[in-house]
Amino acid sequence: MSQPAKPARSSSSSGSGSQRLKMRRDIAAAAMELFATKGYEATTVDEIAAAAGVARRTFFRHFRSKEEAIFPDHDDTLDRVKAVLDAAPPHEYPLDTVCRGIREVMRMYAAQPAVSVERYRLTREVPTLREREIASVSRYERLFTRYLLGHFDEGAQQDGDDDPLLAEVAASAVVTAHNHVLRRWLRAGAEGDVEGQLDRAFAVVRARFGGVGLPHGPGGPGGGAQAGTAGPPAVVTAGGGGSDVLVAVARTDAPLSEVMRTIEKALNKS
Repeated sequence: MSQPAKPARSSSSSGSGSQRLKMRRDIAAAAMELFATKGYEATTVDEIAAAAGVARRTFFRHFRSKEEAIFPDHDDTLDRVKAVLDAAPPHEYPLDTVCRGIREVMRMYAAQPAVSVERYRLTREVPTLREREIASVSRYERLFTRYLLGHFDEGAQQDGDDDPLLAEVAASAVVTAHNHVLRRWLRAGAEGDVEGQLDRAFAVVRARFGGVGLPHGPGGPGGGAQAGTAGPPAVVTAGGGGSDVLVAVARTDAPLSEVMRTIEKALNKS
């Protein structure tokens, strides 16, 4: 017996999503052109809708305000970032996952370099647009903070460390590194190897955070770091037989300040 044909639901959904994104981009292009020629304050929603060839109500189906209209891709990009986090392999160091996730944001800007450069110019000139951009970026930071809170291993934290603070600082560091590279690339007219610049920026973040909050490895909490992930900067244990000796084992690439801090904590507990 032949199986009934499955409805092409995913294909239809994908097509609908593409049409929605195209409409948002068309409206955004009209808004940016008017902002550039008439000025932001002098441009009305009705003028943007007319320039895009849509009704006023269609504009408001896609955007809540005219300042939101020049950021058409952030909602879809946020969904792609979530997909990266949701599909992360269990052995991957959480900070590496977040770095992979935010690459989707950079790819959004790099997909339309000329548009991104013009939008960057506008956000520098119009405080309201700058505030909207900051609000959009903060959504990524909140998403990454929630992810790290759920994936950092609390048992791997040193005594006195604040795990929620660690997650927030780590997420902020990744977003800040990304934004630093993005702004420099946009100021250069979207020229240069932005992916390579991003790699170098993330290397700086990883070097500072080391393996703090490393998830459980195969051997239990803190054990068995996977290939390609960074372990804790140093492991300090007390000598046997009642000895007043501490033994420290550190990674060769660990920052000296991190190693010394770990040793000092161990000395204070002994």
